[in-house]
Parts: sequence; structure tokens; C-alpha cells
Amino acid sequence: MYLESALRLNDPGARMGRALPYLLLTPTVLLFLAVFVYPLSEGIRASLDDYRFGRPAGGAGLQNYIDVLRDEQFRGALSATVRFVLFAVPLETALGLALALLCAREMPLVRTVRTVLIVPMIIMPIVVGIVFRLIYASDAGLLTVVARTLGGNSVNILTSDSLSFVAIIVMDVWEWTPLMFLILLAGIQSLPVEPFEAARVDGASSWRILMDHTLPMLRPVLAVAVVLRMIDAFGTFDQVFILTNGGPGTATQLIGLYGYKTAFKFVEVGFAAAMMLMVALVALTLAFLAVRLIQQRAET
Repeated sequence: MYLESALRLNDPGARMGRALPYLLLTPTVLLFLAVFVYPLSEGIRASLDDYRFGRPAGGAGLQNYIDVLRDEQFRGALSATVRFVLFAVPLETALGLALALLCAREMPLVRTVRTVLIVPMIIMPIVVGIVFRLIYASDAGLLTVVARTLGGNSVNILTSDSLSFVAIIVMDVWEWTPLMFLILLAGIQSLPVEPFEAARVDGASSWRILMDHTLPMLRPVLAVAVVLRMIDAFGTFDQVFILTNGGPGTATQLIGLYGYKTAFKFVEVGFAAAMMLMVALVALTLAFLAVRLIQQRAET
């Protein structure tokens, strides 16, 4: 018996069979190291250096992090980003859920409606920024043309602090509600049908079915959708860069835009790396709190 086991261990086919799972995992591990681990390690290293393009690197230690906390523009950009996320993501979730509940029913042309609803999500963010700039422009934008046709004046949205901030939220909601719709629609369609049939037999209204069955069973999917969208919203850059470039003043300067300007316009790479690492921690903290809140409501 011992001899047979030793022969099996020394068999090339058996060794290949044991090594096969690791060989199959190798491309994924290498991709993970190249896309995530290496950039993260380089970002941490850069955040600890007083590195600038065209100048020798020098050790800065934690000074970059201290400077970030003292930077008034960073606090303003972080505040604007948090407000942007707290307004945009709940709106996208509510609209996506409403559209998913509507399109989950069997209706005429429902497949066509589903296809049309996801179109904004597949448009490049830069194109979305250009389109909304053509809508909001005060000289010849679509809103101004409509207002003048109706006998009004030019619509000055991008020159107002409050209106420009609302404008980027509207743009983001238009672009990313389809993502929430797609995730929640898949979640709704995966729910078991038996509880809903039993509730209808008992005479429950559509509202009670939604509150007592659909939403409780959909909470895990909601948590995933909200967390993914929240983390992605923290990195919003392309659309805002094209639409407002952070203006007027710094009213719409989100943290991604400020990090870009710091690294590539002011050429303070170490400071920018420290800033974005701190923002990543804030985004992960908010995502964790969102998951905990959804779990607590599910338990109650």
C-alpha cells in the first residue's frame, strides 16, 4: 500500500493534476498584481516621497499626509465630493429601483424599453460631458434656445455655484441610473416567485408585497449596487472636467479633478498620491457604513 502511494505521488500525471489548479490561477494572480498591487504599492511609495517631475526624489515621510490635512482646497474638494455622492447615489438608486420594478413586468415592448434605458451607461463619459455642455451652455445651449423661443432670457447654469453643482448631479444621474437599473432588475428577476404568489393569494396589495417581500429579499443586491456606485462616484472625473473643469471657482471641483490638477498641473505627485490614498480610505469607510446600515435594517 505504501509503495503504491509513493508511485502515485511520483507519477508525472498525478503531479500535473495537482499543479493544474495553480496553473489556471496564475494569469488571474498576475493580472491582479499588475493592475492592483503594483499601482497601489507605487502610490504608497510616491506618497512618502517629495517627488516632482524634473526634480530628484526625496523622502518626505508622513509630511505629505499632514500637508493634505492642512490643505483648505482638499477639504473643500472632499466636502463637494461627499455632497455629490450623497445626492447622486440615492437618486440613482431610487430611480433605478423604480425602473427595475416597472420593467420586471411582462408588458408590450418591455425588451425594447430595457435596451433604451441602458444606452446612457454605454456612452463614453467624455461624450456625456460634451453633450451636457451643449445643453447647459448659456450662449447657444439647448436650454437657452428653448428659453429664448418661449420669450425668456439666456439660461446661465454653469456660471452659478449652486446651479452648476446641481447640473453635474443631473448629468451623473442620467448617465449612471441605468447601471443601478440593470443590477436591480437582475436581482428582482432572480427572486423566488412562491412568496409573491402566496401574498397575492392572501390578498396583499402591491405596496405591501413591495415592502414586505421585494425590498427585504432585495437588500443584498441593493447593498452591492450602492457600494459599487458609491466607490465609483468618488472617482468621478471625466464628465466634470469637460463640463465645468471645477468651476465656477471651485464650486464643482471634485476630489478626482483636484487630484488631477495637483499631480499634472501643479506637478506635486507625492502630495496628490497621499491625497488620493486618503480619499480611498474615506470611500471605503462610507461603503462599509452603507453596508452596515443596510444589514441592520435587514435584521430589524
